[in-house]
Amino acid sequence: MLGALRGERAVRTVVGLIVLIAATIAVCIALLSLADAPLPVARTVIVLGGAAALLGFLFGPIITGTTDQLDPRRFAVFGVDVRHMPWMLAIAALVSVPSFALIAVSACLAIVLIELGTPWPVSVLVCILGVLASVIAARIGMATSALLLPERRSRELTALFALVVVVVAFPVAIFFGSLEWDGQVPAVVAGMTSAIEFTPLGAIAGFGLTIADGDTSAATVTAIIGALTLIALCGWWTWLVRRLLTSTDRPVTSRERPGLGWFAVLPSNAFGAIAARSLVYWLRDRRYIVNFVIVPIAGILTVFPLLVAGVPLYVAALVPVPVMALFFGWLPHNDVAYDSTALWVHVASGVRGISDRFGRLVPISLVAIPVLAVAIPLTLALVESWYLLMPMIGLAACLFLSGLGFSSILSVTSPYGVSRPGDSPFQQPQRSASRGGYAPAITFIAAIAVSVPTIWLFIMTVITDDAYNPATFWVGIATGIVVLVVGVIIGGRVYDRGGERLMEFVETV
Repeated sequence: MLGALRGERAVRTVVGLIVLIAATIAVCIALLSLADAPLPVARTVIVLGGAAALLGFLFGPIITGTTDQLDPRRFAVFGVDVRHMPWMLAIAALVSVPSFALIAVSACLAIVLIELGTPWPVSVLVCILGVLASVIAARIGMATSALLLPERRSRELTALFALVVVVVAFPVAIFFGSLEWDGQVPAVVAGMTSAIEFTPLGAIAGFGLTIADGDTSAATVTAIIGALTLIALCGWWTWLVRRLLTSTDRPVTSRERPGLGWFAVLPSNAFGAIAARSLVYWLRDRRYIVNFVIVPIAGILTVFPLLVAGVPLYVAALVPVPVMALFFGWLPHNDVAYDSTALWVHVASGVRGISDRFGRLVPISLVAIPVLAVAIPLTLALVESWYLLMPMIGLAACLFLSGLGFSSILSVTSPYGVSRPGDSPFQQPQRSASRGGYAPAITFIAAIAVSVPTIWLFIMTVITDDAYNPATFWVGIATGIVVLVVGVIIGGRVYDRGGERLMEFVETV
């Protein structure tokens, strides 16, 4: 068994090394092709790529949970001076496979900068500073992960980090992929590049390109920002090393026990316990799974009747995202009924209503936010109208958050019978009262009603291009947050006063 595990690890290591070598070669070839590109295009790609690389080295170890072989605490027993430890570990970090890949890419970058007109001493200096900044950023990421996060990363925590990456990276990739470059830099990307160039993320790469462009004032500013960035990273790394060597280890073993899953990831309070229990239900109970799988399908299917009715594709393509946001907010309107007899745990333990209401909204939020984050940029790329990004976010947030607010109220005031655990999701029991039957319609209509101002502003934005962009975004966000908070408060108070009534309900349906 031990030999099989070692063999599997060896295979994974070899495969990972091959993938890294192939990716490095591809990046080097793409980078060298910029030598013949116009300076604005090369400047955009290099600055944005450098900023993404620095962020990747900083947050990559935190997201992946990579074990740090150069953890300063490993060398504390050798009696090394704390003052010498930071730079010794930083130099040692250069002797690694990722560092070799980074050095190879930086060498290609130096060649490109020289071809673009940057003097060779400046090109070499830029690449050296870039390598040092990235390596120290990776050290900082490793140390931060060791201080703040569990040493044995659970699948649930890794899934949360992956969702964050999807929410951020996927829309950005769609945005850049939808642009028409035609040998020139789009105005939006050019403005973004100019802004990032004067930040710590892009200042080092921007310094060499401003020299090539002959902009002395910009080169001076980027040089100062790049130098301060490297100094700040070194100071941060030095403080982390001292912190790791002079502080006691975190008591992580008591929190990260096997088998706890989401209960070990979320906070150790009533809200965290209910959120973890709800996540377990939502991810394993097919009644929940069917609900949130149908929502994206239902949103996409709304396009076809509109096209048959003669609605232009540009308008019909804008409908699925608001529909999905509305249905996602509507889904928890009967969440208490799905608990069945498990509700007694909440009532018997004296959980406050607000904790119950907020905890139940965590699963649908973790599903809805990534789906909407992917659907919105796909829609805007299809209709080629990126000016609708803020209005679309405002409208989706308004419908989603408003639906959650009203669902928090209706799920405790008007629950109705549903299929029991293990039964078919499409099986509905007979109901002895009709009051609960109004809950779905009330939640649906109320969420649309409070979103009418945002819907009107969104329509005006589409008609008048971008005149109502900020208003649509802020009105939608404000409306959704207010309705959500008020709904949770009201639903929490109803829950506090009606726990016995809810227990009677789940016992009789």
